[in-house]
Amino acid sequence: MKLLYSRNPNPRLAVATARHLQAPVEYECAAPLAPGQAARYRPLNPALRLPILVYDDGRSLWEADAIACRLSREAGSSFWRSGADEPAMIQWLSWGKQNFFRACDMVQFEYVTKQRYGLGPVDAGEVQKGLELFAESAALLEEQLSGRPWLLEDGMSYADFRMASFLPHHELAGLPLGDHPALRAWYARIEALPAWSDPFVGLDAPELPPVAREA
Repeated sequence: MKLLYSRNPNPRLAVATARHLQAPVEYECAAPLAPGQAARYRPLNPALRLPILVYDDGRSLWEADAIACRLSREAGSSFWRSGADEPAMIQWLSWGKQNFFRACDMVQFEYVTKQRYGLGPVDAGEVQKGLELFAESAALLEEQLSGRPWLLEDGMSYADFRMASFLPHHELAGLPLGDHPALRAWYARIEALPAWSDPFVGLDAPELPPVAREA
């Protein structure tokens, strides 16, 4: 199998997951939206987004969560929970998408993505909305994580990786992680994992452009 990736949050999540699981995949940095590349990648993912997992027979699977599920099953791992334990994990994936992920992404897009690629000035209104949603969702996570080290009671799972997927640039984005000690300690545990701290080590992954802060 081959995992097509870039340094953006969801592809980064997929690479970190594959490396954590020690999945038997090859890694290939890709750019489906680059000029002249659409025809090559559209058969693998009609949305032209990464990550994409390409099977040995040429079929493909896209979206980070689906790829994590497949790789975990391939590895015989409980990282992606199954059976009676799966709904509790999916609960966090579902809640996070509409709350914590969205809050982090709103702020990161304004302070990091737009500045990195010259997409315009920071929209202060969007930042404020993102920070308000961050405060609300981070408070819920703080309460949950104050009593246990991971989101699920029985240990680390893919839900922890998914919840952390927009936090690698939290300092650049100015997300107030330090206001939530249990949340900060949880993320420190994730950052201590080699697969998460530097998932691209040894891979052909071009560095992202620096963030050009507004004067």
